Amino acid sequence: MTISSSTISIKSFFPRGLLSRSLLIMVSPLIILQLISTYVFYNTHWNRITYSLATSIAGEISAIINMMHAFPGEQNRYATFAIATTSLDLKITLNNNDILKTTDVNSLVSKNKSFNFSKSNSEKILIKAISERVDLPFYIDVCKANRDVEIRVLLPEGVLNIHASRKRLYSPTTTIFILWMTGAAFLLFGIATIFMRNQVNSVRRLAIAVDNFGKGRDVPYFKPQGASEVRQVAISFEQMRDRIKLQIDQRMEMLACISHDLRTSITRMKLALTLIKNDDITELKDDVFEMERMIKDYLNFASNESVEKTSMIDLMELLKIITGKFLRNKATIDLNCEESLFLPLRPLAISRCLTNLIDNATRYATNVSIHSERHKNIIEIIIDDNGTGIHAEHREIVFNNFVRLEESRNSKTGGIGLGLTIARDVARSHGGDILLEDSPFGGLRVKLQLPF
Repeated sequence: MTISSSTISIKSFFPRGLLSRSLLIMVSPLIILQLISTYVFYNTHWNRITYSLATSIAGEISAIINMMHAFPGEQNRYATFAIATTSLDLKITLNNNDILKTTDVNSLVSKNKSFNFSKSNSEKILIKAISERVDLPFYIDVCKANRDVEIRVLLPEGVLNIHASRKRLYSPTTTIFILWMTGAAFLLFGIATIFMRNQVNSVRRLAIAVDNFGKGRDVPYFKPQGASEVRQVAISFEQMRDRIKLQIDQRMEMLACISHDLRTSITRMKLALTLIKNDDITELKDDVFEMERMIKDYLNFASNESVEKTSMIDLMELLKIITGKFLRNKATIDLNCEESLFLPLRPLAISRCLTNLIDNATRYATNVSIHSERHKNIIEIIIDDNGTGIHAEHREIVFNNFVRLEESRNSKTGGIGLGLTIARDVARSHGGDILLEDSPFGGLRVKLQLPF
């Protein structure tokens, strides 16, 4: 099953967080509803009200022109203009020697002329209303600095200049509607954000608790919170955590008993062999010591310090201590790491992990280099050597239990095949991993990755 690139590109625009996705699910229908409501409002109510207001202004202008023609004379004209000013809030003047500029084609209007409407919707409606009621050329300008609408009508006796307040073309319901829609949207968005953040925080706390427990850290103060479904998951996690802890405690108790019994028996055997002064039993003594070492490795693998508590330790200081032990045994190690790096780790477990990795490197190589790198929230301890390395097809097999690429089982050429297994088990129990790659020195590169 293939996924098209268009689907991937669309998904990249969507948020990934639970809070943002939940808000998107709730807000999207609200935005769509508001867009539909706004479209309906502007195409019905707003246009009708604007057309009604524009028709009122056009009717008043038509009435004034008709009164001027019905009652000619300068005195009657002044009286008409005075009534229009006081009663209709229209400022009217007549310029006898003025004409409309025919060069302004887009603004010159009559029933027999066409024009380009590069204007606002309210201005278009006003032009339409005046064209229906005034059978004369006219010019409209709504861009005046004094926020008035200027209407100039060409009459036989001159140009009639009419100034009307621009507020007469607009209804306050438009502003109220927009404020209501915007305010309601922000109010609902704020309430939804507050409630959803509380729900998402409970999921985040649960995720942090699961992550810490998976890394071997204690989760002592975790409490189920949030919605009933989230609480149910949290309670199930607590029950699972308690069962796992009980199983670990029972296993550690059993291993402690086995370890005590085996070591007691081996100690008796070592003591008895020591008292026997016979050179023929030298190989038997070596076998007993080898048996003791193997049992110790088996028990270390089985226990893996599962009950050890995590604490903030300086990983670089610990690494210096471990490499110092190998340097005292004449190993050649070049250590280049940071000054300090504190991480929540189990000290004994991580010491065993590093010891096994460095021991493998010094066992099969003459020169070993160790350095650290940071990648986002991951710290890498990189161990390079100039040994024979491991072929790519064998790099996962060596992490299996009791696997040795050298099949002689000679203790002088290697352990029992648990060193890398224990090391990776420790790394993964801390939330990290171990990777094997080719080294620039010709041997093997081991990457110990740990989160911080």
